[in-house]
Amino acid sequence: MTDAELVARFLAGDVGAFNTLVRRWERPAYNFILRYAGNREEARDLCQKTFIRVHKNLRRLRDREKFSTWFYQVALNTCRDAARSRQRHPTCSLDGMEEVDLGTVSEMVSSSIQPDAVAHNLGVRELLNRALQAIPEEQRVVVVMKEYQGLKFVEIAEVLEVPLNTVKSRMYYGLNALRKLFEQWQIDEEMVRYDV
Repeated sequence: MTDAELVARFLAGDVGAFNTLVRRWERPAYNFILRYAGNREEARDLCQKTFIRVHKNLRRLRDREKFSTWFYQVALNTCRDAARSRQRHPTCSLDGMEEVDLGTVSEMVSSSIQPDAVAHNLGVRELLNRALQAIPEEQRVVVVMKEYQGLKFVEIAEVLEVPLNTVKSRMYYGLNALRKLFEQWQIDEEMVRYDV
């Protein structure tokens, strides 16, 4: 069943259809928000807020065939609203005290990967996360949507409501900014490509 069909069923009163949408979109939403926000706990909260907004505003969706584009717009706006709120109401940061995702670690260990490879993978993920947070937001969004969410440039342009060439240039500048950061941090491409 397509997203458009699920939306139609939900709008007709089928609550289970929305639950199916949540199950289908939970992982992509969380992955996108995690790469955008850079913090697992915040990503979980923002993911929930995104689904609440989707639920409240689904009747406003004009073109059901463009659910994915609309969904990413809602997720991005939720992230941006949270960032603005943080700027207005700063809190004490406990950077570096974030817990390691034990589920990920146990999955890697149980799949017979050597402990040093597990540590390496976690280190590379942390470096990539830090690098993504260091580049400008407009570039980060495009890089995350293209490289991690697998969206096409045309889809990203629709989500961001900007011209296609703007998306391409943001991708170019974002990747260059990441390359420069890796050079500054003395990280070679082999290390980054190892496993993310």
